[in-house]
Amino acid sequence: MRKVSVIGVGMVKVDHHWKESLRSLFTKAAISALEDAGNPEVEALYIGNMSAGQFNKQENIAPMLADAVGLESKPSLRVEEGCSSGGAALFMALEAVASGIYDFVLVGGVEKMVDASSSDVTFILSTVTDQEYEAFTGLSLAGINAMVMRLYMNKFGATRESFAKFVVQMHDNASKNPYAQLPFKITVEKALNSIPVAEPLHLMDCAPVGDGAAALVICSADRAKEYTSDPVDVVGAWKANDTFLFHTRKDFLSLKATVEASKMAYEMAKITPEDVDVAEVHDSFSIAGILAIEDLGFARKGEGWKIVEEGLISLDGEIPINPSGGLKARGHPVGATGIYQAAEIVLQLRGEAGKRQVPDARIGVTHNTSGFGTSAVVHVFKAR
Repeated sequence: MRKVSVIGVGMVKVDHHWKESLRSLFTKAAISALEDAGNPEVEALYIGNMSAGQFNKQENIAPMLADAVGLESKPSLRVEEGCSSGGAALFMALEAVASGIYDFVLVGGVEKMVDASSSDVTFILSTVTDQEYEAFTGLSLAGINAMVMRLYMNKFGATRESFAKFVVQMHDNASKNPYAQLPFKITVEKALNSIPVAEPLHLMDCAPVGDGAAALVICSADRAKEYTSDPVDVVGAWKANDTFLFHTRKDFLSLKATVEASKMAYEMAKITPEDVDVAEVHDSFSIAGILAIEDLGFARKGEGWKIVEEGLISLDGEIPINPSGGLKARGHPVGATGIYQAAEIVLQLRGEAGKRQVPDARIGVTHNTSGFGTSAVVHVFKAR
């Protein structure tokens, strides 16, 4: 298998893009990535998207988007795996380049969510959980995360303030990110006093709904230097699953898919969690962010909230988490999130992340999940 590098990134600011379409959002991100890569001749398109059919009444979007960016004669493939559609698209694109099928691939993610009503968005997002046995009873993603958050608090002694401190850090990071949907700082008090969603979960514990698109250009590592002096290599990648039914989990406080995917990705990259300089983790809810920190190996089980309180996840801490602001404050256009995470890590490893730059970052990790950790995709990136 060949080594693979990222040579171009492009992002659109996550926001409420009332005047943009699915097509125009993706085109902007794709053109930005291609220009950043020096406009190589791309041979295929992989696109992560969760639910254009329900959000936008548009299916068959891979050829539509290929046509929009001038790749109408090239192979194109839409990858759907709920909120981890972007990460899964990158995983599949990497396989294609590593195997030698293609040398240059454009891989992106796009989601346009705000055209749907709030109730419709809640229902569409719930379709990543089991409809026959769980969502049917009224159990939402917020409900699942609230129950797990309460269990975590009871077992490990964390408080709502502990989770609020994670949220404050995400907003502080997002305030330095021009692509963030919520680029403003908040206080612990504001997080605690936000409206309840499903106790103990409040509004500020939840990622916002937004529109966005991001794109990468990847290529075989041996050709990367033809287009850039600063390629970033993908040195580890794995995808794993857990039981689909939440209520059949043996352990509600550990995400088995994340544990397995990170273990395999670290082995492939020949690193340990201690080697990671910066990580973008899937924090669709504050409790999900804390569990990710633990299951990726950055803290012992039950102590993720403690390293937040100790300041270790800040930009100058021992393990900076989500310099972009994460899903919580950068935003979570679901099918595009995994590509936003990868683009952020590439900028960090190139030393081009501006005010949110993590000092001396050489190894970065992305972690993208779907459902309540039903599936997880972990990628490891390394600067040359």
